[in-house]
Amino acid sequence: MEVTWLGHACFRLRSDNLVVLTDPFPAEVGLRPDSRPATVVTVSNSHPNHSNWQEVAGEPRIVSMPGEYQASGVSIRGIMTPLAAGTPQTQRNVAYVITIDGVNICHLGDINMPLTTRQVDELVPVDVLLLPVGGGCTLDMDRLFEVMQNLDPKLVIPMHYNTPSVKVQLQGLEPFLRRMGTDEAQQPQPRLSVTANTVPSDMKVVVLAPQARASAG
Repeated sequence: MEVTWLGHACFRLRSDNLVVLTDPFPAEVGLRPDSRPATVVTVSNSHPNHSNWQEVAGEPRIVSMPGEYQASGVSIRGIMTPLAAGTPQTQRNVAYVITIDGVNICHLGDINMPLTTRQVDELVPVDVLLLPVGGGCTLDMDRLFEVMQNLDPKLVIPMHYNTPSVKVQLQGLEPFLRRMGTDEAQQPQPRLSVTANTVPSDMKVVVLAPQARASAG
């Protein structure tokens, strides 16, 4: 199974002819939207920067609600994350565990409140965690680390942080890498290939380079 980060919170998860696209963004983010065909598209929340599924080619199944789903060899479990007091339900966020080829990938979306014990139990086990590390509308670093430790992933891929061309106000990657004690000079990879047999026994951070090109204007 191959993991490619397009930018912001959008990943392509591919195994043979199966493609799961997470949180597709519009050109207004500063990157070109991914218009290639997908089998399934997951949408963690209704913000336009996470829900531009209309531009995805083909006839993908759109998953945007909590629940359990099966589609073309992929299993998906969606869990609604907590909302801060006074936050309208229209701003709810769904975390997904996407299982492909026996590998459990957890996409946290715009998580902005810590997970409850029950929610952690519903999401684990996690092999690969797609973790929003740029702050802003998501968890601060202390609470983010609490969630990460509770989920106990084997591979952590940071997402949703400041990168060239992205017009969303977010922090850069460096504070997260320093907190993890990871080499800030490590060369980002274009993609990650992972199987159930190659998942490491100890937690490891893998930095991916965003593959989407800058949008016009």
